[in-house]
Amino acid sequence: MSKVATLEFEGKKYDFPVYIGAEDEIAFDISKLRDMTGMITLDFGYKNTGATKSAITFLDGEEGILRHRGYAIEDLAKKASYLEVAYLIIFGELPTKEQIEKFDSDIKKNSLVDEEMKNIINGFPRSAHPMGVLSALTAALTAFHPNLTDVHSEEEMYNAICKIMGKFPVLAAWAHNKNEGTPRTYADNTLDYVENLLMMMYKVPTQKYIPNPTVKKAMEELLILHQDHEQNCSTSTVRLVGSSHASLFASVSAGVSALWGPLHGGANQEVIEMLEAIKADGGDVEKFILKAKDKNDPFRLMGFGHRVYKNFDPRALIIKSSADAVLKQLGKDDPTLDIARHLEETALKDPYFIERKLFPNVDFYSGIIYRALGIPVEMFTVMFAIGRLPGWIAQWREMRMNNEPIGRPRQLYIGQPSRSFVDMDKR
Repeated sequence: MSKVATLEFEGKKYDFPVYIGAEDEIAFDISKLRDMTGMITLDFGYKNTGATKSAITFLDGEEGILRHRGYAIEDLAKKASYLEVAYLIIFGELPTKEQIEKFDSDIKKNSLVDEEMKNIINGFPRSAHPMGVLSALTAALTAFHPNLTDVHSEEEMYNAICKIMGKFPVLAAWAHNKNEGTPRTYADNTLDYVENLLMMMYKVPTQKYIPNPTVKKAMEELLILHQDHEQNCSTSTVRLVGSSHASLFASVSAGVSALWGPLHGGANQEVIEMLEAIKADGGDVEKFILKAKDKNDPFRLMGFGHRVYKNFDPRALIIKSSADAVLKQLGKDDPTLDIARHLEETALKDPYFIERKLFPNVDFYSGIIYRALGIPVEMFTVMFAIGRLPGWIAQWREMRMNNEPIGRPRQLYIGQPSRSFVDMDKR
């Protein structure tokens, strides 16, 4: 810190320290603002508020840049496995061969879920949304592992991380099994992390499961692309809950609930629902393109543009080829996916979308891939949660290891001023 920012109000000046980030971002520290001035800042949705310093993810929405621990998302998605990227995000460096083998082995040792968890999932109706089931089951892990993690013990932290990494995809698969009315499945330690997830979701008890390399590659890329995305709603929730020293399981459960909201994790589900609506209307893509261009029409194209990426979504550029490969290999005869391809081709060539940089984003392509794989729309956000898990863990770990204070936002009170109590007979 070598610079200061000066605030002037009613003839008085106040200086605040200025910090420069690793990528030259600038932030001035207002943590003493209320003590110095009696004032607070007002920032709805915290859109311009930095609540922490983090060494995990760098995101530049204007330039379409996403890096984890300094590594470009393009390199990580193409050259690393899901577990390698998870290790990097959580522990700070790419793992050696010995480290990743141990991480993989330790996760597999922790993949067994207590049989009593079945009593909990059996209490849900089959109609229960799998995200609600997943959140509840993740929170229930605190009952089976009640001891809080000693964040000053590397061994305890590592064991807690392996526990949730091992059990979370099993719980997600069980939520899917519950929805589908199929038997609960268990992990197979002869398979890798992503193959295990696909097996638990798709294995039929009477048949041997054989992984499809194209499907596995697309799924692995998708999960990598969703691992962390800076201080979004669910990640901020995990850090806020964890700041009270709540357990990793309880904090991740809160993150699942935050991700469940349609404004956050439900975007790829909205893509499919939009495509279904276009199909139900007759499948006239040009008609809906015109509706999207009409500023007086409430219709919006889901899966195009991004609230953070103002130029292009780098994750979409990566996953597009995998989406094409999945559709080509599976040869799906699906009118909804045909509409998606037509929409994509039209939007990529239309000057209206090009000028406004309304390109297909990662949610558009992930929705297409999940649809092609036969994953129900209710499970889309669950798949997102599995991808995001390492990011939640990393952010929780960073926050606890830095001994950050409990989160406690302020507010601007706009209710009634002080007034006298009115007795019942006078109201």
